[in-house]
Amino acid sequence: MKNGFYLIVFFLIISCSGSSAIDDAIALDEEEIVILEHGNFKILSLGDSYTIGQSVCEKCRFPEQLVDSLLNRTANKSTFPLKIIAQTGWTTSNLINAINAENINADYNFVTLLIGVNNQYQNKPFGLFVTEFPQLVDIAIASVNGESKKLVVLSIPDYSYTPFGDRPGTVSEEIKRYNDFTKSYCEQRNITFLNITDITQQGLINPELVSSDGLHPSKEAYAKFIERLLPLAIEKLMLP
Repeated sequence: MKNGFYLIVFFLIISCSGSSAIDDAIALDEEEIVILEHGNFKILSLGDSYTIGQSVCEKCRFPEQLVDSLLNRTANKSTFPLKIIAQTGWTTSNLINAINAENINADYNFVTLLIGVNNQYQNKPFGLFVTEFPQLVDIAIASVNGESKKLVVLSIPDYSYTPFGDRPGTVSEEIKRYNDFTKSYCEQRNITFLNITDITQQGLINPELVSSDGLHPSKEAYAKFIERLLPLAIEKLMLP
């Protein structure tokens, strides 16, 4: 395996109600994971407010929770240095410009991409997303040395199910349009797409899932993201 990283993972039985395991939570027992050799696994997270963790603490945002979960599941002193390129309000255009300015390396071991809500919220033409999302996917794949299997694209949360939105309907339909395109594009390119939108659609009946600003996901919501993301991240960190 590349760089001498060896991982053994024993997964619990996965039960999926749909046709794609990617769209469902995957059970994982922290006691059943051992990293046999010391490794330095670099993680890159690209996105907007949902990645930077608007209105939650730094350690509460999902990329940081992912790193903490990985550290808690290693048998040695492996490290998971994290780089986040994300800001509240960023559209696909903003993210592309920011990444270009960063001039990131191609030596990451795992990358996440979550983008698009501000294209919808700012009423940008849907065609702009159709053009720029593939560009961001290509950039993300380049960051892991061209290995597309080391990328996870997360679906866009549905903010209409928050006190700020409080109007499921048109917004949900528009976000679904973005997510449908994203999922279809990822399936065509054999890229992992992870649905977390349904978690955020519980925001009005479960206020614990919404942060203090009444709009963004809470620490608890991001923890639910990680329940689904963690097994995928481990699987991809195993890849040669």
